[in-house]
Amino acid sequence: MAASLGLQQRPLRIGLALGSGSARGWAHIGVIRALERAGIVPDIVCGTSIGALVGAVYAAGELDRLEPWVKTLTWKSVLGLMDFRMGGGLIEGGRLTEFFRSRYEDRGIGGLRKAYACVATELYTGREIWLREGPVIDAVRASIALPGLFTPAQHDGRLLVDGGLVNPVPVSLCRAMGADVVIAVDLNWDMMLRHNRVASHARDAEADAAPQGGMLQAMLTRLRPAAVANGREGLPMPSMLDVLTSSLNIMQMRITQSRMAGEPADVLIRPRLEDVAAMDYHLAVPTIAEGERAAEFVLPHLRDLLG
Repeated sequence: MAASLGLQQRPLRIGLALGSGSARGWAHIGVIRALERAGIVPDIVCGTSIGALVGAVYAAGELDRLEPWVKTLTWKSVLGLMDFRMGGGLIEGGRLTEFFRSRYEDRGIGGLRKAYACVATELYTGREIWLREGPVIDAVRASIALPGLFTPAQHDGRLLVDGGLVNPVPVSLCRAMGADVVIAVDLNWDMMLRHNRVASHARDAEADAAPQGGMLQAMLTRLRPAAVANGREGLPMPSMLDVLTSSLNIMQMRITQSRMAGEPADVLIRPRLEDVAAMDYHLAVPTIAEGERAAEFVLPHLRDLLG
């Protein structure tokens, strides 16, 4: 009908919904790279938690600067970005945000090259908050505020925490911003496949051991799953942080299943990341590679969908 009336159909607007998942979020970089090679360029980028961070950098056109940096991260350099405290969360987050402020110009969400938004959660009401304007770094800081790990972010008189508590894969936000086709990346779908990550951490420890000596260093070492066996069961005893983050990830996995049943994406990318723990930010190289592999797997379907 449109053709007979001499009207041209507008191009489909592609939305990219980047999900939460802590260190597994480096897989988003690989997904974006695979899409770029295939000539698929999203018009709208939405993110939750680590997806908000990678999405913001991509929307700013700065992914070429982020990727080499994350590939050089070591366990020690990750710890160096954390300002530890015991109030509201283990990490204040100021050191991390200042790191990004010093390296990236924040022109505000409206000044990004692509349409962008991210998800946070209002702490005392549980409301889902869509951050679509204002400073980019402040919005990302709110979205990544994983309860128990990062202190809540103060934003417009509200305390905000990680958006993964309410919308781990923000398909609905992409739709609300006008996306006709939504490509979603779910990083938590295989959480229940992770039975024991002690071996992978032990492998990493040889090349990049955690600091030793003193009470603080001993506490930091416990950020990794411990290899100390429970006397009765003989099972490896996880650290307090691993229990917290694993519990939150399981919750987010269940919420993702529920949300996406009612708000399905057109294309769903699911990297296999069961061996990447929440704090394994130093495993960027294999994590990015797995993101690429997972995206390439769905490319034939995506090409058919886009015509």
